[in-house]
Amino acid sequence: MPNHTIDPNNWVKLYSDYLFNYTITRVNDREIAQDLISETFLAGLKSMANFKGEASERTWLISILKRKIIDYYRKINSNKGKAEVRMGYINSDDDEGDWLEERVADPFDKTAEDSIENSELGDAIYDCLGKLPEKQADVFKMKTILGYDTETICNELDITASNLWVIIHRARTALADCMEENWF
Repeated sequence: MPNHTIDPNNWVKLYSDYLFNYTITRVNDREIAQDLISETFLAGLKSMANFKGEASERTWLISILKRKIIDYYRKINSNKGKAEVRMGYINSDDDEGDWLEERVADPFDKTAEDSIENSELGDAIYDCLGKLPEKQADVFKMKTILGYDTETICNELDITASNLWVIIHRARTALADCMEENWF
């Protein structure tokens, strides 16, 4: 039987660095990242009774943080946020929705079934990447998979930052459509 207890007194010590590194790569602003992490800890405190122990404490906090990041992008109504939400949201009849990242198991809390599913999901993503126009696939891989910063990609491919985000948006839209057809 899973352990259903959590210890918020240790959250900052145990998880703040991990949550910060996760957040800063998605919002690229220290102050906003810190605010989102604070909001995550506060939301975690408010919803401690909902923690079922089905995932690790860190995985549970990350799932709260992901929603905070998505809400942040929705709030500022940016094209990047719209692309992130479009890529991550899957409509479902039985609940309000599911988030793409949550379909991939926490690497620290894996079962054999998770490993197989992650492998199949990875294959499906790479198959869909192979169907993109070459430039879209290259930009998407550089930004999302390899983690290059915007300036490096723009210099290497001789494109503007706004062009990069248009290409990323188109790639994510095409990938989401492909994944919808071939995986979900």
